[in-house]
Amino acid sequence: MNPNGKFKVLFLCTGNSARSIMAEYLMRQLDGQRFETFSAGSHPAGRVHPRAIEVLRDYFGVDASGARSKSWDEYAGQRFDFVITVCDSAREACPFWPGQPVLAHWGTDDPVAYAGPPKGELAAFRRAATELHRRIDLFRNLPFSTLSRMQIEQQTAQIGQR
Repeated sequence: MNPNGKFKVLFLCTGNSARSIMAEYLMRQLDGQRFETFSAGSHPAGRVHPRAIEVLRDYFGVDASGARSKSWDEYAGQRFDFVITVCDSAREACPFWPGQPVLAHWGTDDPVAYAGPPKGELAAFRRAATELHRRIDLFRNLPFSTLSRMQIEQQTAQIGQR
C-alpha cells in the first residue's frame, strides 16, 4: 500500500493501446479512493486506440483523453501491490517487479485485433471494456482487510477465470 493509503495496481498488455488503458481508467472511475492505477505495455503502440477512448467516454462516462501508450520500462523498480496482465503475451514476458506484488492474469480478447466487418469493431471494444469493468468491480469488492495474502492471490487470479 502506498503512503497515501492506496493500493497500487499496474495493468499490463503488449501494446498499451486498448485493454490495459481501459482497465486503468475503469479502475480509477470505479474506486479511485482506494486504488492508484497505472498501465503499460511490453511493446507500446505509441498511441491509444481512438475506439478505446470512445468506449470509455460514451459507455462508461470516463474521460481518458489524457491517456498515453507507454512502456513498462517507465515503471521499472517501482513497487506495486498488484500487477495484472490482460493479454497472454504480456503474461509470458512479464518482468520481475520488486516488493512481491500479487500477480494475476485476466486474459481479455484484443479488440485492436478485430478483423470482421467495420461495424463490429465498436462491439469488440465494448465487449473487452465490459469484461474488464466486471472483473474490476469484483476485484475492488474483495474484503482485503479480512483475507490473507494467499486468499487475495487466489481470489484475484480466479477473477480472471470467470
